Amino acid sequence: MNSLRKLFWLAAVTMLVMATSCEKFLDVDGYFDDTLKYDSIFVSRLNLERYLWGAAGELPDESAIFGDDVIPGETATDEIFTLMTEDLFHGKALTLGLVSPSNLRSMNTWNPCYKVIRKANVIMQRINECKDITSLQRAEIVGYAHFMRGYAYYLILAVHGPAVIVGDEVMDNNQDAAYYERGRSTYDETVDYICNELEEAAKYIPDDVPILNFGRPTRGAAYALIARVRLAAASPAFNGGAAARRYFGTWTRSSDGVNYVSQTYDEKKWALAAAACQRVIDMKRYTLHTMPRVGDESGDVTEKTPPLPETVSDLDFPYGAGNIDPYKSYANMFNGTTYPVQNHEIIWGKTSGSIQGYTQQSFPIYMGGYNGMCLTQKAIDEFHMENGMDIESARIAGKYSETGVARVQRTFSGYRLLRGTHNMYVDREMRFYACVGFNGCYWPATSCSNKNFSMQTVYYYNGANAGSDKAVHEPRNRCITGYVLKKYIHPEDNWYNGDGSTRTSKTFSIIRYAEILLAYAEAVNHLTSSHTITMESGQTYTLSRAATLNDAVFAFNQVRFRSGQPALSADEIASEDALDKAVRHERFVEFFCEGRRYHDVRRWGILEEVESEPITGMNVEADAANYYVRTIVNHSDYRNRVCDKKMVFIPLERNEVRKSRLLDQNPGW
Repeated sequence: MNSLRKLFWLAAVTMLVMATSCEKFLDVDGYFDDTLKYDSIFVSRLNLERYLWGAAGELPDESAIFGDDVIPGETATDEIFTLMTEDLFHGKALTLGLVSPSNLRSMNTWNPCYKVIRKANVIMQRINECKDITSLQRAEIVGYAHFMRGYAYYLILAVHGPAVIVGDEVMDNNQDAAYYERGRSTYDETVDYICNELEEAAKYIPDDVPILNFGRPTRGAAYALIARVRLAAASPAFNGGAAARRYFGTWTRSSDGVNYVSQTYDEKKWALAAAACQRVIDMKRYTLHTMPRVGDESGDVTEKTPPLPETVSDLDFPYGAGNIDPYKSYANMFNGTTYPVQNHEIIWGKTSGSIQGYTQQSFPIYMGGYNGMCLTQKAIDEFHMENGMDIESARIAGKYSETGVARVQRTFSGYRLLRGTHNMYVDREMRFYACVGFNGCYWPATSCSNKNFSMQTVYYYNGANAGSDKAVHEPRNRCITGYVLKKYIHPEDNWYNGDGSTRTSKTFSIIRYAEILLAYAEAVNHLTSSHTITMESGQTYTLSRAATLNDAVFAFNQVRFRSGQPALSADEIASEDALDKAVRHERFVEFFCEGRRYHDVRRWGILEEVESEPITGMNVEADAANYYVRTIVNHSDYRNRVCDKKMVFIPLERNEVRKSRLLDQNPGW
């Protein structure tokens, strides 16, 4: 079974249950391909459901964020720099300027999404032909078809920009050219259509799905995606102002001269986003993932939760971090420790073979890996100290140093920070240790039976066990920055080819509750007046920064407390700009290497600013004594990087544009 092609993956807590669910729900596109006559689909409910989920399986995989990425992934951001080739790491092709209308480098969501949209339209048009189906079953299938259609348009919007809205029409395949000449809707029109589709879906799809059906969307997933889409529409690049003018000021529809992206600022869009977030919060179905604090009563001192810094409230979560283990609360969501059905932070997610497979890119060569997922120094510097200070403030206060090493070993929450660890990596926040593999980092790999490849301390300086000189046969298998991603790696995971090699199953959150909390804070922060919003589902919300700020801060602080960080300070909430800066930092760290950064820098209108900064790391060509020096990457893959405002969207394929004289290309392409 090819998991990279499946959107709605099913999972459960045992391999037996997983195997059963896969047989029942996923191997469906072999039953129903495009050549099957529609009459056969609608002859029975079973056939119809197979067709529905087979269509869903054709959607691009949002969890493929490292390689084989249809949606530009992590290698198209300032979080990761890789020497691996762009034929597999498609996001990298974008940063090298290799994407063009004649060659999208496999990053084409347009075609597969329209194929799915057509299938959704077929279902909605002909579902009444299916006789062995109850009214409730019919409504649920129609609801899922609306969700699938709305989600497909969302993917088009996120990657390619404004879509061609075909409505309920099932377009014939044998018409003349004029029949297919359709123009694109504007950005806002596409947003409204997506949200309307998801609102319609939410009327019929369930609040919960059985364990065996993990991966199917719920009403909460529909509401959460509406919040994400509304937040993007409210953001600077798509909501008037300087960024919208810079990126899209001259981009108009050829048929009527209308701007594809509005050039007039509308504060109400922030209110719509805030209301959409508050609706999800008010469902009271989701909470941040937390693990209980382990105290002195534990027989294993290595598992003990470290004391909180004085800057962090010791009240019980969500008012502080006193009763939780911040490291495990964050790390266990991603590394496979927590089963997805136990994680109530996941609003919509899937089991991901892509995430699991690409953990090999982080392992050093001698442990069976490729050294490919190299983190940038910029990303490393974004993580705060455990007391909440940024590294520059901590440096001034004498709490952070880029010289010297730790003189004692520190073990906490199952994590081991070895004696001799460089001071740059000491006393950092818990998300740092959950995400970053650095020089002198401990790699357990405990499932490996060969002790030469487990319980390892990995070093990246020249001459070390994972140094540049070890990539003799393949020069691209070098950790070019001195950092790798460990976020999705379980302590048992290993890639050694001998006996006992194993990796835990990985869950990818397509959207999780932390995103809703931070989006709520971001949206409320930008309100300068009061707005009353009535949702299609009936809820009415009155929102303003003055009246709603306390709720927004409470939402934001939950994310900080879960990671063992202090609450927002008075200075951070004193002004719109200060809180916006805090939100942007928190999103960078909280969603680190989850695929959100690519979209965030675009909607904020800072793409050129952040992508033009030098790619730096440690001096990996030096020996141990000279390694800890910030160094600009010396490789053609860095020197050949390009950054252009046109890269906000991936272009439409040239052949697609040629089909219709009304189909305008994205600006700059």
